[in-house]
Order: sequence, then structure tokens, then C-alpha cells
Amino acid sequence: MLICLLGLTACGFQLRGEATMPAEMDRTYIQTDDRHSPFYVRLRDEFRTAGIEVVDSPVDAKAIFVIETDVTSQRVLAVSARNVPREYEVFYTISYSLMAEQDTLMDRRSQTKTQAYTWDETEVLGKTREEELLRNAIADDLVRVVMIQLAAL
Repeated sequence: MLICLLGLTACGFQLRGEATMPAEMDRTYIQTDDRHSPFYVRLRDEFRTAGIEVVDSPVDAKAIFVIETDVTSQRVLAVSARNVPREYEVFYTISYSLMAEQDTLMDRRSQTKTQAYTWDETEVLGKTREEELLRNAIADDLVRVVMIQLAAL
């Protein structure tokens, strides 16, 4: 066990600590058209967890995180011989940027994540719930990507 730890330390591995966000983000306004989207809700919560005060007005903010695109939907991937959908793909696309006063801290970036799932018309309620869970999991993944990018600024 000790040898494994020494080996990991020697290669530069270290446990990830709490990410530090840019100082300008200590009071941030999140500009979006949809304050109920899975991405917005999770991003707001993650900002608060990271110690960022999310304010209700851009006037009170030192930084503005702009969510330009926040779109989620699904599309058919495969159909049966009877032309009945058998597989769907849930996708989630976001684009965003970060401004602080007159400076652009992060230029516009876009992310799209997808996840496929099978469909069975005999299990409509279960499959509908599965789609919702996939959509929320994708939103969580997108928030993690954004937080990593912000911590790297």
C-alpha cells in the first residue's frame, strides 16, 4: 500500500481539493432566459457551494455569467421494422461566457453532451423517468465542465 502511495506521489498525482474561482466572481449574476432549466439550477447551486454569492441583479454583481444557449431535447436513433422508435438520444447544448465589468474573462464557449437510451412502449412511465434522469445527469456533467473551466482562469 505504501509503495502505491509513493508511486502516485512520485508521478505528481494529488487529490483534487476545492477549486478556486476567479476573485471577480465573488458576487456573480447568472444571465439566462430560463431560470428553471436543469443546467441553470445546478450551476447556481454549484456556484453557491464554491462560495460564490449569486445575486439577483447585474447591478449588484462584480461578474456576469451569461448563458446564451440552454437547449435540451431528444431525437430518434433507431426504429423497429414496424417503424416504431426503439432507441432515443437525449442531448443538451449550452453556450456561455463570463464578463467582469468591461472585461471578458471567458469568451463564448459551447458544450454538447448526449446519452442514448432504449425505448419500450410497454414501459412508458419507467422510460420517461429514465429520460428525465439522463437529462439531469447530463446537466450535472455540463456544470462540472464549466466549473473546471472557471477554476482554470
